Amino acid sequence: MNEREEERKGDANCGCYKVQAMISVDERGQMVLPKDVRKRAGIEGKDKLALTTIERDGKICCILLTKADELVQVVQSTLGAFTKDQNTET
Repeated sequence: MNEREEERKGDANCGCYKVQAMISVDERGQMVLPKDVRKRAGIEGKDKLALTTIERDGKICCILLTKADELVQVVQSTLGAFTKDQNTET
């Protein structure tokens, strides 16, 4: 295996991203998250999920789901760091 292949292998094994399942969209646009994925992600009935998209060339290429309460924490920590930076500049 060459160095580039080693890098790719390392990236694939980092645990950061992984195809968990292939799902279908029904006629009404609904999808079902597999039970094992819901369980591992700690997603339960009535949980709220934030849908985030990534665009490439003006088209959505990736759709990400994040538990809403975890998204709030990320935004709060980011804004907190931003606010601290703004306060130290004045």
